[in-house]
Amino acid sequence: MYKKTGLVLIGLLVQWSLFAQYPFEIKYGPYLQNMGENEVTVVWVTNQQALGWVELAPDDETHFYAEERPQFFQTENGRKLVGTLHRVTIKGLKKGTRYRYRVYSREVLDNTGWDTSFGRIAATNPNRLFAFTTLDRSKEAFHFAVVNDIHARSEFLDSLISGIKLDQQDFIFFNGDMMSHLNSEELMFDGFLNKSTELFASNIPFFYARGNHETRGPFSTRFMDYFPTPTGKPYYTFRHGPALFIVLDGGEDKPDSDIEYGGLSAFDPYRKEQAEWLKTVVASEEFKNATVKIVVIHVPPFTSTWHGTLQVGELFVPILNRAGVDLMLCGHTHRYSLQAKGKNGNNFPILTNSNQEIVEVAVDGKNIEVTLKDKTGKQTRQFSF
Repeated sequence: MYKKTGLVLIGLLVQWSLFAQYPFEIKYGPYLQNMGENEVTVVWVTNQQALGWVELAPDDETHFYAEERPQFFQTENGRKLVGTLHRVTIKGLKKGTRYRYRVYSREVLDNTGWDTSFGRIAATNPNRLFAFTTLDRSKEAFHFAVVNDIHARSEFLDSLISGIKLDQQDFIFFNGDMMSHLNSEELMFDGFLNKSTELFASNIPFFYARGNHETRGPFSTRFMDYFPTPTGKPYYTFRHGPALFIVLDGGEDKPDSDIEYGGLSAFDPYRKEQAEWLKTVVASEEFKNATVKIVVIHVPPFTSTWHGTLQVGELFVPILNRAGVDLMLCGHTHRYSLQAKGKNGNNFPILTNSNQEIVEVAVDGKNIEVTLKDKTGKQTRQFSF
């Protein structure tokens, strides 16, 4: 009996010493992903294993704590998940509706057999409630902004985002190469995610078009864990206002056999698989019923004779030409260019943004107004499509 009691006390002392060394906390986030008309995914990271949940309230006149708010957990096959990365998907929301939310995590000290031991609770600041608005295809007009090729220049991202009116943006697009390599979770958050969360991402969702540099590094295989999409792939679609967005993934820019990839690349079959998926998208009623069609892809076609660029042009462009796309937004080259409709056999304009500017886009049922701004917020170019 005394021996058993001693072991318990030792275990408690070990746990309390860990408490003293590493206070339990929300390390990163929260940020909004996979925003739709009826659902959203809230993502955050804790510094210890934990059970996480989101509490949700309508954005009305009531106090957040006027009543017990519904709790949403990350579950899988009937089981609440425990971990450090938390992705809670909330479904059953109303389109075009604003909601308030708060994030909670409860540390899990032991999860052996049938017994679970819990520690402290960490939560977002009760005096700083977050809020989001769901997408809405009946909305007549909306705004969004695009940045690309940040390559972990967190402070430069701050300058670009600070040069636009965030309260006018329904969402932000990251059009690839936000990092040069995905080597670890810490470097990814330090490179751009912490700054994004600080500026907007807890309240305004961002959509991600994966760049070729996000395919590099040992942590690149975890990309979808942090940036979930409706398809579970880096290529997907979503609808907002009169527009349907097609997000494509150009993959790497050199042949799969290139020595730089260490024998780990298989982007040729991946792009072919994606092209077959794209055919089903443009044949769908969802696509046909949208007034505006916008494609977002990091690697632009017709800008070089590199392998990845050529395949984007060969596999994707003919499908998009036949479908009647209104605009393609790209990055990758670090240089601005505008390929007019018909210039290289493309039946739609292709705007490639540099790594020094941010793109603001206003969409209604008739026009797509595009404005480029530099890091000071000065307008550098403007177009209407």
